[in-house]
Amino acid sequence: MSCASPSLTIEPTDQSEAQHLLQHLRAIIEGSQDAILTKDLKGIITSWNPGAEALFGYCAEEVLGKPINLLIPSDRQDEEPQILARIRRGERIEHYETVRQSKDGQSLDVSLTVSPLRRADGTIYGASKIARDITRQKRDQKQQELLLCEMQHRIKNVFSLASGLVRLCSKSCSSQEELATVLDAKLSALARAHSLVAPSSLPGSELLDQMPTLNALLRALADPFVSGDDSRLRLTGDSLPLSMQTLTPLALTFGELMTNASKYGAFRSHEGWVEVSCHRQGSILTIDWLEHSKCDQPAQAPDDGFGSRLMRSLVEEQLNGTIDCHNSPTGLHVAMTIAI
Repeated sequence: MSCASPSLTIEPTDQSEAQHLLQHLRAIIEGSQDAILTKDLKGIITSWNPGAEALFGYCAEEVLGKPINLLIPSDRQDEEPQILARIRRGERIEHYETVRQSKDGQSLDVSLTVSPLRRADGTIYGASKIARDITRQKRDQKQQELLLCEMQHRIKNVFSLASGLVRLCSKSCSSQEELATVLDAKLSALARAHSLVAPSSLPGSELLDQMPTLNALLRALADPFVSGDDSRLRLTGDSLPLSMQTLTPLALTFGELMTNASKYGAFRSHEGWVEVSCHRQGSILTIDWLEHSKCDQPAQAPDDGFGSRLMRSLVEEQLNGTIDCHNSPTGLHVAMTIAI
């Protein structure tokens, strides 16, 4: 459907000058990417530029002579009488952010500027309206607010977690040097885990779509112990995306197991390896950690020390799951179930 050119009402004093001005204004209006339209004091559309067609989806022939209300969502119909009342008083409305509706029913965030149209004698006979699409701007703003809230949440959790680790470690360490070593190991494991989600903290990214998988977390934690040798960490079963609620407790739990394996278990020798299998059934994830040690003296299951207490607390309290550690013929076997 062809679209009519926008119309302007002008009462010229000099015909040639007025014609030149009219052509100049028409070129500006037709070339504008903003939606520019006019309406009378009853809210009837009297002109419609190509920018308005692009934004709202209507050709000029479809809207000329129609009420402006067809662009206004049903829950915002009370806005137009208020706008017209201000126009009749000669007021100009600038940068009014609201929501309008396109031909296909899509909601559009727009910034409106509405100005009175006057005749030569000053009489107000209508209004010009410029609508700028700010849908993307509003979406980006909401995303930035989400990222800010997420960053604040993470920082709060990190400080809370660090405080808890200091309290727990201080009870089991006999010297400042030991405390520093233990804390450094725990925080390094967390740093490796959270480095996986660092890119999603950048503005403009989709935060919730870029969380790491369980396999990615395990490989990041194991890398300092296996030096990139994938054959020493064998992952089978389901690899699920992690949430911020599960990332930290799982990072600390597997950080404990990796450290224990490097000191006493399968990672003590270059021939040892660990198998981690994960299987999801409904809302329950079962994880089996099985070490295959090549040392002469296989590691024993962790006693009821700090590491065991920490893992039990993380799995049972934060992940609403269960954990069982015992010796198998090949080495340490840890069975966990967690709610996801």
